[in-house]
Amino acid sequence: MSEPTVRIWEPYVRVFHWGLVASMATAWATGDEIQSVHEFAGYTAGALVASRLVMGFVGGRYTRFTQFVKGPRTVLSYASSLRRGEERRYLGHNPLGGAMVVCLLGLVSGIAFTGWLQTTDAYWGIEWVEELHGLLVDIVIGCLVLHVGGVIMESRRHKENLAVAMVTGNKRAPEAGDIA
Repeated sequence: MSEPTVRIWEPYVRVFHWGLVASMATAWATGDEIQSVHEFAGYTAGALVASRLVMGFVGGRYTRFTQFVKGPRTVLSYASSLRRGEERRYLGHNPLGGAMVVCLLGLVSGIAFTGWLQTTDAYWGIEWVEELHGLLVDIVIGCLVLHVGGVIMESRRHKENLAVAMVTGNKRAPEAGDIA
């Protein structure tokens, strides 16, 4: 018999998430080799981030920034409880996950912006813009490793496959002590 579930991730969030994964992977894979595909993937990533910023204010409950963007004290308190193995389960993003969302949105925005700058007459061929673009890509890759590691760790600790939840939109129904 399967456990009861609740819909947490609306279709927009799931399409955004996997669309951003696909566009960033495509941009990274094409690099300077297939410039037109690289640029299209970068503009797609930028457009996805812009739409996510809008939906962060007008989207459903678990899509809104007010649900998962927390202050530094809350994030540090959650990190401390995580180190002790006493963290509570969140139906939406936990405080560290919310901080990662904000970080990734900012980094991808910076990558898209510096990529676009390189297509303009004023900044084409400017070394610091190219270097900043590459540095932001390197940082986002590091953050993605942390993100995937966090997803795996939380999935194991809370006995819930978070990657599948981001496909289906469903998570295990809340239990006593969970934060909805």
